[in-house]
Amino acid sequence: MSKLLAIEPPQAIQNWLLEQGFNPTDLEQKGSNGDTALMQATRSGELEIVRSLVEAGAVVNARNNDGNNALWFACFRDRHDLIDLLVNAGIDINNQNDNGATALMYVASAGKIEMVQALLAAGADSQLKNLDDFRAIDFAGNIEILRMLKYVVV
Repeated sequence: MSKLLAIEPPQAIQNWLLEQGFNPTDLEQKGSNGDTALMQATRSGELEIVRSLVEAGAVVNARNNDGNNALWFACFRDRHDLIDLLVNAGIDINNQNDNGATALMYVASAGKIEMVQALLAAGADSQLKNLDDFRAIDFAGNIEILRMLKYVVV
């Protein structure tokens, strides 16, 4: 069941949604690979669009066909501002996709030191395991990330 907006979004948001192929009155509409408008805006690094979608009631914990939520895309883009916005909006920071991978596992494997720090500071669980029984530390892309994850207090 789709979530229809109670109020009409601002024209700029409506235009963006239409340009991206989304219905401006249906914030749960799935696009390519099951991505929602919120995921697409996050992937594109559109801070004000993301903020407006969250304020309009977009489901922050929606998952795409791979089981990822919008946090994955904020990490992909190396965007602290988007991570903060999504965390403050209540996104599941420990969402595990269809392979059991979390955003923390992804950024650890990609060697994204600042993103690892941001997720740990926001409360990401470094002890979660994926389907192959690996934790974020097992994916550490460099020695600094290995050190950070080795000394996380659980």
